[in-house]
Amino acid sequence: MQQRQRREKLIRALLDEDPKYGGIEIPQDETAQRQLLRSLLNVRMPGEISEEFLMIQDEYLREEISGKGVTSVTDLTPAESGIYLWQGDITTLECGAVVNAANSGMTGCYQPCHNCIDNCIHTYAGIQLRNECHRRMQQLRGMFGPDYMHPTAVPMITDAYNLPSEKVIHVVGPIVAGQLRPEHEELLSKCYSSCLDLAMENGLGSIAFCCISTGVFMFPNERAAQIAVDTVRTWLKEHTSDMKVIFDVFGDRDLMIYTKLLKGSQ
Repeated sequence: MQQRQRREKLIRALLDEDPKYGGIEIPQDETAQRQLLRSLLNVRMPGEISEEFLMIQDEYLREEISGKGVTSVTDLTPAESGIYLWQGDITTLECGAVVNAANSGMTGCYQPCHNCIDNCIHTYAGIQLRNECHRRMQQLRGMFGPDYMHPTAVPMITDAYNLPSEKVIHVVGPIVAGQLRPEHEELLSKCYSSCLDLAMENGLGSIAFCCISTGVFMFPNERAAQIAVDTVRTWLKEHTSDMKVIFDVFGDRDLMIYTKLLKGSQ
């Protein structure tokens, strides 16, 4: 089965799943098809789906990721001992765990085709990731009440499904509404250290961090990077671990910031 056939089968199954999509036709244009499929995956609520759908979805997503090009941590050159800097798409990185900057609901971004890392990771991991996160949140709500939302800086580890990484570590970063305060900085540092702790506890040899809390969470990029680098350096010094830590940046601005910080140590 070719990618177009897989894509159209997936779209048709998702359209047929919900009566409100009855009037939507599958476009012929490839780009429009890709956008429609991603949108349908993004807005789909957690829930079971057929094994046939999952088989086709998995084949489709793995082919899509392969087409983008997979980078292994073993292909990277360290910027300093134990620390790597890489600019690229975190959904194509083969390593122990990739860190997802999650929201407190923990089941992903539901905005169609939004370019946040939460959306990208859930899109390319597949429906199984949202379902696992939902099951975990349901268990927590059973213990802490129906209004439970996941706290800041407390990571959750899940399978990565169709991503080339072994695991995904989800963590909610601090939201800076107004002036940056010391408690924001402390929580951001805890995001990094607690994710490292969890990766080590699960026997993972490498972890890739995105720029947690920057963007829509409004943490200033320069200060966030400084906290990230300082926290990781301290953690590596305090632990007898061969953990490889990758700072994965997407934009040129963050690449410049991290390059300056890491070169400053040499």
